Amino acid sequence: MDDAGASLQAQMGAMGRAARTAAATLRLAEAAARTRAIEAMARAVRADAAAILAANARDVAEAEAASLAPAMVDRLRLDAPRVEAMALGLETVAALPDPLGAEMARWDRPNGLDIARVRTPIGVIAIIYESRPGVTADAAALCVRSGNAAILRGGSECLASNLAIHAAIARGLAEAGLPAACVQVVATTDRAAVGLILGGLDGAVDLIIPRGGKSLVARVQQEARAPVLGHLEGINHVFLHGSADLAKAIAIAVNAKMRRVSVCGAAETLLVDSADAQRLLPPVAAALREAGCELRGDARARSLVPGMGEASDEDWRTEYLAPIISVAVVDGVEGAAAHIAAHGSAHTDAIVAEDQAAAERFAALVDSAIVLINASTQFADGAEFGFGAEIGIATDRLHARGPVGAEQLTTYKYVVRGTGQTRP
Repeated sequence: MDDAGASLQAQMGAMGRAARTAAATLRLAEAAARTRAIEAMARAVRADAAAILAANARDVAEAEAASLAPAMVDRLRLDAPRVEAMALGLETVAALPDPLGAEMARWDRPNGLDIARVRTPIGVIAIIYESRPGVTADAAALCVRSGNAAILRGGSECLASNLAIHAAIARGLAEAGLPAACVQVVATTDRAAVGLILGGLDGAVDLIIPRGGKSLVARVQQEARAPVLGHLEGINHVFLHGSADLAKAIAIAVNAKMRRVSVCGAAETLLVDSADAQRLLPPVAAALREAGCELRGDARARSLVPGMGEASDEDWRTEYLAPIISVAVVDGVEGAAAHIAAHGSAHTDAIVAEDQAAAERFAALVDSAIVLINASTQFADGAEFGFGAEIGIATDRLHARGPVGAEQLTTYKYVVRGTGQTRP
């Protein structure tokens, strides 16, 4: 290992040790202190808005000069409303009920033992993310609310933005008397830092959360030596059942795809019930085209919409993050569920239907983290769920699924109270 590598290893090791010490402090900190810290973070973000926007402008200019994909630049870009939304998100998290110490269940045994299952922090959480400076504030708030120390490694394309936001976060922690190491940002673009985090920083890291593209998530899952909370790409579907109200179908399909194409909750595939595809698909396709969306369909879809492009096998498993949507005509709820099972990412899928039995059948068959009935997939967002913010949408089947908020960043322990019992 050369001197630079040894220096980075020492630096990252020190971050891990500091985070472990800070986690012990946070675990015992009163809820009110953690609330004050998050409220102070919000005030500091507002006070530093000009500095945050200036730093972000530098990041955006460099990203555009490097020909970063438009979807990535959109995720990276901040403006005054987005900074204000960041501050509001912090305030929302500050106002959430504190999860720590909450009893999830409690019962007595015939031998007199009183057993409680109680929420407790995970410890040190490392979060690796790309092109989303807002994650810096969200992660800080959610980790402090849930009593976890955070090590944040954003993408090199948003380093200046992340450091500017972190400066506000650090002031909030100090104002509440909490250690600065409760939230740390890796201040280097050296990719070797990611490898060191994945190695667990000598056992300091309890959980790793990747939030980014397919290649980042794949690397984390392959190399991590600490548990990983998975966040796969959003290959999301909107299924128009034969009973769908046409006005709802148009509004939901257009919103799900076009409200913001770069978010993980954007729809990437439109499924249409063969039972009434002739009524539903042409007007929905026209509305999507009018909104600027390119359509790529299977043979049945193309027969109903002249000029629609042909979908390839790759289209069904592509997260476009662009104004493109694939379209398939399927046979009923079972056909839609089969298509989703074959091509989806277990992220977010929606049905538009007036037939409630069909809607509930879809919800039962589709095993995704989020299933919506008569609502846009763009609601796949922690703030929309009332969580204030989110670290990501978990697509794993263990520990947490769907939006990962403060409560989902806790684990639990059993507290057993006795009066002198011994086991015979």
